[in-house]
Amino acid sequence: MLIQKKKVNNIDLKGINKVLVIKLRAIGDVLISTTILPNLKNRFPNAKIHFLTEPQSGALLKYNPFIDNLITFGRKESGYLKFLLRLRKEKYDIVFDLFCNPRSAQMTFATKARYRVGYSFRLRRYAYNILLKSRSDIVHNVDFNLDELRALGIDVVSRLPVLYISEIEESFAENFLQAKTKKGDRIIGINAGGGWEAKLWNLEKFAQLADKLMDDFGFKVIIFWGPGQGNIYKKIQSMMNNTPIIPPPTTLLELAALQKRCEFIISNDSGPMHIGAAIGTPTLGIFGPTKPQLQGPLGENCTTIVKSGLECLGCNLTKCNIGNLCMNTLTVEEVYHKIIEWRKLYERK
Repeated sequence: MLIQKKKVNNIDLKGINKVLVIKLRAIGDVLISTTILPNLKNRFPNAKIHFLTEPQSGALLKYNPFIDNLITFGRKESGYLKFLLRLRKEKYDIVFDLFCNPRSAQMTFATKARYRVGYSFRLRRYAYNILLKSRSDIVHNVDFNLDELRALGIDVVSRLPVLYISEIEESFAENFLQAKTKKGDRIIGINAGGGWEAKLWNLEKFAQLADKLMDDFGFKVIIFWGPGQGNIYKKIQSMMNNTPIIPPPTTLLELAALQKRCEFIISNDSGPMHIGAAIGTPTLGIFGPTKPQLQGPLGENCTTIVKSGLECLGCNLTKCNIGNLCMNTLTVEEVYHKIIEWRKLYERK
């Protein structure tokens, strides 16, 4: 039973005209949460769907066809009380809070929507009149979000996140790669960044892996990087024997367009990992403190790797006091052979 407690006597989903979905951050989590949107549109084809997130994550949703109104509000923005009044004036029929932190709970409660759906977390439960029992520790993040639909009997007809980009981003990627590659080149991507220190595989190992893939198969390697991560690509580049492709500063959608042109991507558990999977590129996620069965890249051509045999896997710690064994003992050879097996590659003689 997904619903833990209802504060409404009867749930009648007829006459739902305006829906609000709240997922404030982070990039990968927001992208995964968009799986709720096509299912909502399928159940409420005539309803207007609004999506509330923070500005950085909102950049990913610019072209999502299931969003009628994208609302962004940053953590440091002024005018919070006015913003809450604005939400109330929208007169939402139903709100799905997929974030359920104190701030999103306040936003949900402020709407005074007929139905306010959220998880039974501590004092935040006051904000919702349909409370769910969380399965975040046993199901993938995508199902954590979709549980809010399932609890109301809304059919799940789509489960995979999809990212939408425009011709502007497509042209950017095409023009950039035309200047860096020639026809027939096989491009693969590497993302060595991530939000937590404990989730990061060693940069020298990324460099060695990139060299090995370039030497053995003739791949061109593009190293992705984001704001504040210039030191990552510079360090990897300095440790490589071959010359990688380094893109200029990009928006998230330009990053997605570049990833779309890769044969496959190798990434730490991060937002760019989920972007690659959502854009349809086969993606290998490197995991340690987080659990691939809960946060792994979604898609039939996606897979993950962990250093098996460690009792501390999936600890969820942002910093490790025992030497970050899950990442530091995962070897280049292990990741390389995973790629060979996954992509059915064979070393050139």
